[in-house]
Amino acid sequence: MYEEFYGLSAPPFAITPDPRYLYFSRQHREAYERVLYGITQRKGFIQITGEVGTGKTTLCRALLEQLGAGFATALILNPVLSGVQFLRAVLRELGLDDRGNDRLRLGKRLNDYLLREAAAGREVVLFVDEAQDLGDELLEEIRLLSNLETDDRKLMQIVLIGQPELRDALDRPHLRQLRQRILVRSHLGPLDRDETAAYIAHRLAVAGGDGRPSFSAAAIRAVHAHSGGVPRLINAICDLTLLAGYVEGAWRLSSRHVRRAVRELAGVGA
Repeated sequence: MYEEFYGLSAPPFAITPDPRYLYFSRQHREAYERVLYGITQRKGFIQITGEVGTGKTTLCRALLEQLGAGFATALILNPVLSGVQFLRAVLRELGLDDRGNDRLRLGKRLNDYLLREAAAGREVVLFVDEAQDLGDELLEEIRLLSNLETDDRKLMQIVLIGQPELRDALDRPHLRQLRQRILVRSHLGPLDRDETAAYIAHRLAVAGGDGRPSFSAAAIRAVHAHSGGVPRLINAICDLTLLAGYVEGAWRLSSRHVRRAVRELAGVGA
């Protein structure tokens, strides 16, 4: 509704994980570089954690885009599966035949594929999002996948992405074998106030903004205070702030517009 008024080409604060909108805060840049390092150096297991809404999935999408023709990738978004279902989902993501329920046959199908890719000089990377929901059976399945290797290399790099509960799950004594294999770790936290300002400006610029609309310094402070620096909450507040500004025909968004947005999010009206 407000995009035409503000001359924007797209909604700047949509909550979908579009990698074009990824803002590289210090910690997001560090996580991005760590994961790329872990993948290219064949570290085997990589872990990214962060609170809800801190941009883990968007970072994952950006990494998938970054990996070029020398990589085959699989992304599992819903890991609440049985071991066999998970294995079939990995095969399907890699474009392989996923028929059957025999774990040994499915595993051999995957291993044969990984050996072919290794011989062709291609790396295979498995991303598992929402990994805090992995049960013990599935974590054991993933540990077994990490055993697929030749004498000098891991055949599959595995990136586990989840909320902090993932760290708690992996700290359990019976999962120590899996925990010890995770050599690269990163954690995403909320943005500080300066990063919040840069985040808002970045998303507006990607959406086609040319300096208008703009958020006043007081509006930025209010967005950060009410969102706690969590990107998903920043998006929700800023989206309604722009709507409030559009209703009033305002190009400069103030803390009053932000407060109105926050009240609407809380369900108490304007």
